[in-house]
Amino acid sequence: MNENIYIPKLAKIIKIKEEVSGLRPIKTFRTQFVEKNGFSHQCGQCAMLSVLGKGESMISISSSPLEKDFLQFSILKMGRVTSALHETEVGEIIGIRGPYGNNFPIENWKGKNLIFIGGGIGLAPIWSVLHTALKKKEDYGKLTLIYGARTSKDLVFKEELEKLNKKMNVHLSVDVEEKDWKEYVGFVPQNVTDKKPSPDNSISITCGPPIMIKFVIKALEELGFKDKQIYTTVENKMKCGIGKCGRCNIGKHYICKDGPVYSWAELKTLPQEY
Repeated sequence: MNENIYIPKLAKIIKIKEEVSGLRPIKTFRTQFVEKNGFSHQCGQCAMLSVLGKGESMISISSSPLEKDFLQFSILKMGRVTSALHETEVGEIIGIRGPYGNNFPIENWKGKNLIFIGGGIGLAPIWSVLHTALKKKEDYGKLTLIYGARTSKDLVFKEELEKLNKKMNVHLSVDVEEKDWKEYVGFVPQNVTDKKPSPDNSISITCGPPIMIKFVIKALEELGFKDKQIYTTVENKMKCGIGKCGRCNIGKHYICKDGPVYSWAELKTLPQEY
């Protein structure tokens, strides 16, 4: 009998880390499948997380595919399901089905410099490809991260960012000036312009609020990046994960199947509905 694609696999929450508190809280969850019937994923893919009695929500997988001991998800508390996930505790069981969507073509980027550009929770979808590149650092050129948030309290993965400084170039920013903040003050696209990453033999991967992505791409174009050198993710609301409900479509594309990863060259050919 074929496996029912709508039935989630059971997973135990093994670790919860509070990334951001306040009005827009973010928590990172590490999970392990209860039985040996889990799945492997690729950089950029998503999974549908479910809480019994509350529903399910599509979340980016933020752990590297090279990490076999757990799946990691960093989640902003927004609606019914994400609020329920924020109320769970270590040891509780949730449902996971997937993986869904396409992936960053990281194998095609060997030998190239990689520039990761994120804003707020938008760092989570590119966290998996960043760590995959780090684990295979000898396969790639120079690695750079340009990341920012509204305030220093809104930055995710703070402890990890401090450690990353020893392994790659990390440029952080906040939107407005803060006491004791020693790095860049201004929006992420402005920081991109300020740091001037070279387009030579480079690929840029960006994710964040749509308005940030728009101006990051503009900044990269002004620096000489071509459309095929810029990659991003489209976070349209995905409900079914298999291209049946039509909630995430852009023209004839279903983001849960054809996306969420696109080069700017590909995205420019689609209707401007994202």
